[in-house]
Amino acid sequence: MIKVSSVNEMRAMDSAATSTYGIEESLLMENAGIGAYAVLNSELGIKGKTFLVICGLGNNGGDGFVVARKIHSVGGNVTVCILGDPEKFTGSARMNLDILSRMPVDIRQVWALHEIEPYLAGCDVVIDAIFGTGLARNVTGLHADIIDAVNASTKRVFSLDIPSGVNGDTGLVMGTAVAADYTVSFGLPKRGNMLMPGYDLCGKLFITHISFPPALYTSQDLSVEINITPMIPSRKPHGHKGDFGQALFIAGAKGYYGAPYFAALSFLKAGGGYSRLASPEAITPFIAGKGSEIVFIPQKQTPAGSISYENRESLLEICAKMDIIILGPGLSLNEETGELARELAAKIEKPLILDGDGITALCKDLDIIKKRTSPTILTPHPGEMSRLTGKSVQEIDENKIEILQQTAKDLDACIVLKGAHTLIGYPDGKVFINISGNSGMATAGSGDVLTGAIAAMACLGLDIFDAARKGVFIHGVSGDLASVEIGEDGMTAQDILESLPKAVLMDREGLLVDLYEGVTLI
Repeated sequence: MIKVSSVNEMRAMDSAATSTYGIEESLLMENAGIGAYAVLNSELGIKGKTFLVICGLGNNGGDGFVVARKIHSVGGNVTVCILGDPEKFTGSARMNLDILSRMPVDIRQVWALHEIEPYLAGCDVVIDAIFGTGLARNVTGLHADIIDAVNASTKRVFSLDIPSGVNGDTGLVMGTAVAADYTVSFGLPKRGNMLMPGYDLCGKLFITHISFPPALYTSQDLSVEINITPMIPSRKPHGHKGDFGQALFIAGAKGYYGAPYFAALSFLKAGGGYSRLASPEAITPFIAGKGSEIVFIPQKQTPAGSISYENRESLLEICAKMDIIILGPGLSLNEETGELARELAAKIEKPLILDGDGITALCKDLDIIKKRTSPTILTPHPGEMSRLTGKSVQEIDENKIEILQQTAKDLDACIVLKGAHTLIGYPDGKVFINISGNSGMATAGSGDVLTGAIAAMACLGLDIFDAARKGVFIHGVSGDLASVEIGEDGMTAQDILESLPKAVLMDREGLLVDLYEGVTLI
């Protein structure tokens, strides 16, 4: 378990470290600098190298002063450039500047880009100590010019706490941001360290607890953590297909052959036992030609080629015999089919996964989801999340975690908010940030493979909401395996689907935990 903090939560931890445990701010800053120095030394080496430490006027700059002192103490050559008036430093940052000033370290005030360019050209490594996590407005002027110059250089870049210019809570770029090769985050990873694009800009990410007691960094009050998933229960050696779950997929419409196929077959590829697909009768033979392992239940259809409302009673009868129901992949936006989806969701008394067009249909009456007595999982992409919440995609992007928490609570459902570093939100406010996966997975049908994988994890014995976490993780690993084979360009949902068995095998063998923690603890 690795918790992830907001900026305000980290400030509260800093305050509690001092008020409750007597760990002074100056000691926390010293420990942060020592942790950063340790990573710097182990990853790049220090003695004989030249370092440029670029310091802003806050505590991040103070961390930079500690690192500069440590570099000097072991024989590194270091220049410190302060962006602005050093008289503005206070507290522990002021103290560390005063200490550094007594040493033979070159400390420069910088008021224009050209003043720092010679030091940037002559160094081996840049230490970014400009902003830290407290940045609240877009980067402009001299700071933007310097960040852009650092990014344009060929130097190794080492950021303290978070790459300067990355929002500490959202991971979004505030105008411009440092692209680091290494980042050491202090106390805990911040949300901005783990959410995209901030995570990518961190490079290799390290965490130092800066001597916080475990009671602070493992507190139950911290509701967000990295998606490190529970183990899949062992398979019964003599089990039959019924022992590994029966799933019903209500999916597909004229022109939507891929979604039902990928969803229903991925259930089997991820370890599920019995996959049934209820799709319109006209398209069923075409899907059967590709996915013959699926059991088909052809459905009467509307004139538009979607599943007709008149199938309602027969579908409910079948649902009662299943372990899990998946409603929505490629279902279409046909109004009659939408009404069917709403009535089925209201009546089904089994765990239900709502995906794609099923989510859109239920957006017309969210009370149906709220009133369900059996567990519900929704798997929206940002556009569908916008329809669920009435908020714009931009609003969601700028406040993902809080909106996800509130929506999962309001609907009493587990919500999988798909995207780069998919988020899994529980009704109790817990949010898990998933690290597996890559940009090649942004392809048609990938979300349908995810839906089937989640259903399979539930049928293999995981708690239904933990199955959502594990399904997201396994789906991402499958995409990563496919990218190793063929690259991210041109990856298709079929490639992801074919990698599912290997991903599950590697997970069962315990080969993935260290690869997908997303951070290195020091």
